[in-house]
Amino acid sequence: MKKILLFAGTTEGRELSERLSSLGLEHTVSVATEYGEIVLKEDSFSHIHKGRMDCEEIKRFIVEGDYAVVVDATHPYARIVTDNILKASSEAGILYLRLKRDSGEDYSYDGMSYYDDNGSCAKALMNTEGNILLTTGSKELEVYCRYEGLKDRLFVRVLPSKESLDICASHGIKGRQILALQGPFTKEMNEAMIRQYDIRHLVTKKSGINGGYGEKVNAAISAGISIHVIDREDEDNGLSFEEVCRKIEGLCDACDSEAPGTADVYDMRVILAGVGMGSKDNLTCEVQRAIAEADIILGAGRMIEEYEARVERKALYKAEDIVPYLCDLQANDKEGKIRTVVILFSGDSGFYSGCRNLSMALQQETEAGRLRADLRIMPGISSVSYLASKVGISYDDAAICSIHGKNTPNLPNRIRSSHKTFLLMSGVEDLKRLGRLLIDNGMNTCRIWAGFRLSYPDERIEELTPDECIMTEEDGLYTCLIINPEQKTRLLTHGTADQEFIRDKVPMTKEEVRDISICKLKLNEGSVLYDIGSGTGSVAIEAAALSDSIKVYAIERKEEALKLIEENRRKFSLDNISIITGVAPNALEGLPVPTHAFIGGSGGRMRAILDHLYQISPGIRVVINAISMETICELKEILSSYPVRNEDIVQVQVSRSRTAGDYHIMQAENPVWIASFDLGKGEVV
Repeated sequence: MKKILLFAGTTEGRELSERLSSLGLEHTVSVATEYGEIVLKEDSFSHIHKGRMDCEEIKRFIVEGDYAVVVDATHPYARIVTDNILKASSEAGILYLRLKRDSGEDYSYDGMSYYDDNGSCAKALMNTEGNILLTTGSKELEVYCRYEGLKDRLFVRVLPSKESLDICASHGIKGRQILALQGPFTKEMNEAMIRQYDIRHLVTKKSGINGGYGEKVNAAISAGISIHVIDREDEDNGLSFEEVCRKIEGLCDACDSEAPGTADVYDMRVILAGVGMGSKDNLTCEVQRAIAEADIILGAGRMIEEYEARVERKALYKAEDIVPYLCDLQANDKEGKIRTVVILFSGDSGFYSGCRNLSMALQQETEAGRLRADLRIMPGISSVSYLASKVGISYDDAAICSIHGKNTPNLPNRIRSSHKTFLLMSGVEDLKRLGRLLIDNGMNTCRIWAGFRLSYPDERIEELTPDECIMTEEDGLYTCLIINPEQKTRLLTHGTADQEFIRDKVPMTKEEVRDISICKLKLNEGSVLYDIGSGTGSVAIEAAALSDSIKVYAIERKEEALKLIEENRRKFSLDNISIITGVAPNALEGLPVPTHAFIGGSGGRMRAILDHLYQISPGIRVVINAISMETICELKEILSSYPVRNEDIVQVQVSRSRTAGDYHIMQAENPVWIASFDLGKGEVV
């Protein structure tokens, strides 16, 4: 089919270009400035034209480009541009579509004044006092700078483009008065600017939901300042976003089905959207519009109950339920009525969210051709950022963990080594669990900011002690900030002293030998380590403490030793260690496949253990400690029998000082052989 010409100047214009590309429709996006070009994404279906054009230039561009339809997504206040596009399209004899911006809600606030144009607003501001935040853009700046007394009170928020900055400079606006920023701006960001610059008057266009009008007005109302609104002279009688898309798709269907691009049109748009904490007031504008345009809405029951879909609203949130539902839906939708499916997730879609698993599953279905869908993810506001803003504490230097439907390894150590820890939770039982965990691990001095049902009308944020956490009874979703005044710096290396371990009479790999052995293991993030003949668990403890992502299986047969491993695991607060009772290799059956193995004691079954490891995990990294001559002799036989790579053998002789009166005497420990190697592929002799 013939191409589409899109005049963009709004967020809707950018989003329409992305939609057209997802549908495989070739189009040109015309933008007036270099900055407009920067914020747009050019791909194989979209091409960007930069530069201002008058009516005749637009007409010539349409004819020479052989366009079939023109879509006007310029700013609602760009009247001259819209008039030129409409006239040029009419004279060229092609279809013209105007993309209407959602104007958002109306406000009842005594401090609001409305004006037909910027000139009237500027004159009215001359009769006021205090600083003015001007958010109408650089092109309207000249009107306000005509009045010398007014100009000095202006703080001008403009796009961070050279053109905007040049306009500010040409009108004598000083650097301290220029806020060169790219939106969108949240209500909180607007409030911060109002406070920072002691603003008494906000000037804004009635620019709709995507123009951030609501966020600006709500911030000004919260701050109790005057609002001056440049209202449009008449209503924008264009089409909604979905109406424009359907018009274009209808035009596609009327054209040759073999035309370039149409073969890749998707049957369905699937949006995975984060809805924040739950209140509708905290939805992003992008998610609001997606929900409003949805044919189908899916998600957990509590999340979707406030929203209406055009066709169906269904309580589904697991990937194993949603994927077959969408495939069946598409197969049975013969008339193509289902265009947009929105799946809602709590919080931020990219932050401890079920969105990840679902997006991966849907991607697999589309790649396999079982689902023809354009997938898109929209972020939400996380409870962490919300709670941080409420208590006035930053989270860029905080640990962030979640026990909401999941287990976070070694949580006490994370809290112990962080001054600030944000913790996502489920119900009140998680809050009680937190209190007990802090007390059991000697962190009674921690202060907890507990956020209950954040964003809802009954929201409550209170400061609790660990004991008060345990006594809390009210159930509901909690997010907590834990302040640890006694933060302990976490070691970046292993090297725990022998005396730190609970030992009794069970043999233990000594500190220096342990250090070398762990270095020879060459553990990685996510490693799975078998500690065979674990003894007191000293190697398991040191290895597990390196990273929460490492999983260690401590295999031991002696009852006394098993008790010591459990005591040491509790002492060092490491729950990424699993204690396995039994004799290797039989005790290894059914365990996850290892990437590494440390053999501190084999009980004469070295060959059987290595046979098992070789069969289940070729390429595994192995470290063996040998003290007796029998084990050392067995080592030589093993190394010549297996296809080993990266072989390395060291003998370690450690002497420790002891005092004898005023003297320090060196006392030798038993010499230890440390053999390390990778079990490669090949024939076992």
